Amino acid sequence: MLKKMLDKERRRYARKVHIRKRISGTSECPRLSVFRSNKALSVQAIDDTRGVTLVSASMLEKELRGLKNTAEGGAQLGEIAGQRLVEKGIKTAVFDRNGYLYHGRVKAIAEGARKAGIVF
Repeated sequence: MLKKMLDKERRRYARKVHIRKRISGTSECPRLSVFRSNKALSVQAIDDTRGVTLVSASMLEKELRGLKNTAEGGAQLGEIAGQRLVEKGIKTAVFDRNGYLYHGRVKAIAEGARKAGIVF
């Protein structure tokens, strides 16, 4: 079982590297990177030219701890991240699914960010 989990992580890492070869963020159009764990979700808007995080949102933040680790919680998290980007004057972003399938919680984050006004 442990070997299977390691292989699963290796495959996700290979997909992540393949995607990151083509995706890059700037200060005007940052990369919206998603991390998914069994306990929580987190989103970062990253400017790859400078190597800084412009905006982040995580279910582990004190005010967001009430969100559930489901598609509905992901949609709310994506909307919050989108609102934070709009407050900084950023309207466009590049979505980085980080090797995860574009389905369920990951898709909900993207749809929540779109609802907040972010264009991918």
